[in-house]
Amino acid sequence: MNTHPINILERYWNFTSFRGNQEAIINAVLDGEDVFALMPTGGGKSICFQIPALVKDGICIVISPLIALMNDQVNNLNQKGIKALAITSSISKTDLDTLLDNCIYGNYKFLYLSPERLQQELVQDRIRQMKVNLIAVDEAHCISQWGNDFRPSYGNIIKMRHLKPSTNIIALTATAKPKIVEDIITQLDFIKPKIFKQSFFRDNLGYMVMHEEDKYYRLESILKKYSGPSIVYVRNRKATLDISTLLTSKNITSTYYHGGLNNTEKSTNMNSWMNNQKQVMVATNAFGMGIDKPDVKTVIHLNLPESIESYFQEAGRAGRNGDKAFAVVLKNKNDEVLVKNQFLKILPSVDLIKQIYRKLCNYFQISYGEGAYLTFDFDFGHFCKTYSFNTVLCYNALLILDRNSIISMSKKFKNKVLVKFISTNTSIFNYLDKYPEYDVTVKSILRSYGGIFDHEVDINTAKVADKASITEHELIQQLKRLEVDNILSLNHSKTDAQITFIEPREDDKTINRIAPIIKQQNALKETQINAVINYINNDNVCKSMQLLNYFGESNTQPCGICSVCLNTQALSSSKKNKENLKNEVIKLLESGDKSSREISKALSCHDTETKRILKQLLEHQIITITKTNTYKLSHI
Repeated sequence: MNTHPINILERYWNFTSFRGNQEAIINAVLDGEDVFALMPTGGGKSICFQIPALVKDGICIVISPLIALMNDQVNNLNQKGIKALAITSSISKTDLDTLLDNCIYGNYKFLYLSPERLQQELVQDRIRQMKVNLIAVDEAHCISQWGNDFRPSYGNIIKMRHLKPSTNIIALTATAKPKIVEDIITQLDFIKPKIFKQSFFRDNLGYMVMHEEDKYYRLESILKKYSGPSIVYVRNRKATLDISTLLTSKNITSTYYHGGLNNTEKSTNMNSWMNNQKQVMVATNAFGMGIDKPDVKTVIHLNLPESIESYFQEAGRAGRNGDKAFAVVLKNKNDEVLVKNQFLKILPSVDLIKQIYRKLCNYFQISYGEGAYLTFDFDFGHFCKTYSFNTVLCYNALLILDRNSIISMSKKFKNKVLVKFISTNTSIFNYLDKYPEYDVTVKSILRSYGGIFDHEVDINTAKVADKASITEHELIQQLKRLEVDNILSLNHSKTDAQITFIEPREDDKTINRIAPIIKQQNALKETQINAVINYINNDNVCKSMQLLNYFGESNTQPCGICSVCLNTQALSSSKKNKENLKNEVIKLLESGDKSSREISKALSCHDTETKRILKQLLEHQIITITKTNTYKLSHI
């Protein structure tokens, strides 16, 4: 394209200026330097490699471990009229061949690759033929064994140095401690790289940790006080619906999101929140990748996060427009036990992973020495039930196999519908005369699929439903009725994932190669959980300073707006206002009995301060507690 970066920024992103270090990073890339960019969530990392790639002739190869993130960025680029494609681990060999040819001859500007693909000779051979202008390594912390979500397959990236020795590399990540930064630079064989570290400090974001016995009451209070868009993170899929329903009953508009929803549900719920039709998105940590909503007022964690790294990314989705925003963790005395049970006690052992891997191969009837790059629809629940596996341990074992490039597991809700007509033509048309509401559906199927009277046919429910002008749910209901009436046989199954085997089956040998990594990652997880517990319990040091220090920033100052800073300010001013507050409580109780919550609300005072005052008034017998646990003046 050979144009100036600022012109490209205006043309495709509608911005007239760069933010933070973006321009300096882009210029370093254009100068042919190897670049390391450490930028917090929302800092605009993708622009730092997308714009220089558009300036230069040729194609940019982007290495990313996350299929959802790759597809999201490819869709965004295509919508801007920029040619981009993604080659994930689930693409067939035939399609792979065609897509790689497109990259060589089709004027594509971006090729997104999963790191596993760099192992294939076909991919390496085609990359040699491409005019590669830049190599971008996204989520670069995955290359370090000390990093969050370490993926050994990232070690394949060094092969790009041999394939394209004169092409520079940019590595990008949102969270990395100093030790990990050094490891990334070493692993990618950087020599005198340009290193850009943007401070993680957010002067508009207040990090709050609140001890609450009744989390739901505090959640409702926060969301009603700050009525802007909010994300509420919860522990599991069931909780997303439960909490969303609870908030709706409290007249707080809400929707929910988790990995088990189908694409239509995800899109509908996402759009209702993005367009401010719903105030709150209640979600598991599956929500957030690629989300760019600048006006999020609060991000609230009802349960403790699994690491400071993940918390910082999730919290960082608040206040991207620069307005004051809040990242809140609601905790109580049970949370430390719960987080250890959730993330430590369910870490699968090497022996269990071996067992699950063998059963997975048997489940799909994969012979020893075979299976590489075969893809299967996967019903996780049925698999666990078949072999009596604990679902949580099994899921975590599959994640470990995924991260270590033994398999690739993508969450993908899918209806598989096999249909065979078992009635004669005459009987079918007599039936349709009697029940005309099924006419369009039956004829759509018959005209779309040959051989459907001879054997079961896998029908495309979305396509048939579209032809019949009904929803997929309505189509399934009609097919069930046609089965009851002996018009057809129906085999309907649901899958919630796809499994692609990356390596040939070798049973224990396969797992033995990654056993040291599994043990090291289990130890890292324990360190991360302890860091989270230390963070929520440290009420002496500014929360922002704690987070910044965790990521290696020194010479930090108290932020003035976190829960620790505000409590310090409150304690300082309380000495002056304590007598005034006592008098206000006494005056309020003159009008009648009140609960501590009613007193806090009436005086706009935090519960902690209210309880402190009430305790003092009880000790001096100025007030008493009634049988209904309200407070009243002693002389009344």
